[in-house]
Amino acid sequence: MSNRVCVQDFFDKNTNTFSYVVADPDTRKCAIIDSVLDYDAASASIHTTHADQIIDFIQKNSLSVEWILETHVHADHLTASQYLQAKLGGKIAMSHNIGVVQETFCAIYNFDMNYFNSHQSFDYLFADHEHFKIGKLEAYNIPTPGHTPACLSYVIGDDAVFVGDTLFMPDYGTARCDFPKGSAASLFDSVQKLYDLPADMRVFLCHDYLPEGRHDYICESSIEIQKKQNIHIHEGTIKADFVEMRNQRDAALSMPKLILPAIQINMDAGKFPEPEQNGIRYLKIPLNIFKH
Repeated sequence: MSNRVCVQDFFDKNTNTFSYVVADPDTRKCAIIDSVLDYDAASASIHTTHADQIIDFIQKNSLSVEWILETHVHADHLTASQYLQAKLGGKIAMSHNIGVVQETFCAIYNFDMNYFNSHQSFDYLFADHEHFKIGKLEAYNIPTPGHTPACLSYVIGDDAVFVGDTLFMPDYGTARCDFPKGSAASLFDSVQKLYDLPADMRVFLCHDYLPEGRHDYICESSIEIQKKQNIHIHEGTIKADFVEMRNQRDAALSMPKLILPAIQINMDAGKFPEPEQNGIRYLKIPLNIFKH
């Protein structure tokens, strides 16, 4: 049984987000990870340019979608999961801890939590460390909370892990932890789980931000390189020092531009509110919740 992983990346420069198609070459089955729906905040309009690139790639390569995976509830972009599922099929899935995020943000948006308790928009919720397959490819998740309480990393095959918002490129460090129920201490522990993976395992990142002196966006690193070179958390980094650094750094960051429209959509598996009587859908924006 082959465990070789074929990975194609797609980059959205507007949100610095990498999406992926991960395929089993034997069965032509694939998974889509962390898709992006284009959203123009000024006009509150959505477009499918980046999602259509994924669809085009999948169709041209005669792939069949089994999974549409989310590493977490993204705060910096809207997921294209519903659009992709309508076009390609597949199960939309993420961590069972999504309930924590839904409850937290229902209080912020004044949504009725009974809506989420009575039905679940995600097709599948992974238990911690659950194993699954993409075609013949063996895969499992590692719970990696810190950025949010519902973050997962996906280990696929023998040589690839998709880490969401935990690690960035070594020259940029780690993800922020100041969102509700985020935790720098938890992120430190999560990264240690990743660092226990084989040194040569490829690490696929959800974002890349260009630090001074680098001009090319990069989606891939390795466990060995991260452990040796990550500027925030490398071999020998003391937990208390990391937590202090991360908390101080987060206190100076601005909130993501799309957090308020994105969270309410993404925590409902990419579903938009139902149209009102005039046929228009409306998003809800709480005032003065995040002050930076």
